[in-house]
Amino acid sequence: MEGLCNPSDLHRIEQKADDIGRVLIDELNQTFITPIDREDIFAMSRAVDDVVDYAYNTAREMEAFEVDSNDSLRLMARLMVKGAEQLTASMRHLKKNPNVAVDYAIRAKRVENEMNDLFLSALKEQFLDSYPRKIMKYREIYRHSNRSADRVDDAANFITNIVVKMF
Repeated sequence: MEGLCNPSDLHRIEQKADDIGRVLIDELNQTFITPIDREDIFAMSRAVDDVVDYAYNTAREMEAFEVDSNDSLRLMARLMVKGAEQLTASMRHLKKNPNVAVDYAIRAKRVENEMNDLFLSALKEQFLDSYPRKIMKYREIYRHSNRSADRVDDAANFITNIVVKMF
């Protein structure tokens, strides 16, 4: 995914995210009282981990299928970065500014809608190609990217649910 992240960078990020998830679970198990329901914290962390896992697996599929990046994939990658940034900002505001956290979560949720539109547009364009194997390869990569945006939406939903429980 030229210009963005290569698979080895994504692998390091994915491993770091897994390590953070393990530390979080360990700390949850050692903490008697949490400011947020522990099940909600765990569910949100799993959803965020899924976002990273999907990004990494998409890059691995691109390598396996020997698929080069194209304009649609670069736009999809930028959307995923945008979604991750919105989720990060949302989580940073969760404790002190819950309403701001919800605003960022809503922006993250918009990424899923933008990705769905881009996914369909990219598929339409790809199916104009006359090489069935190429079409199928790209369709799988596009689908994986689209599902990654679904995970952004899931994580944003967990954040908004947490805020609702805070009031």
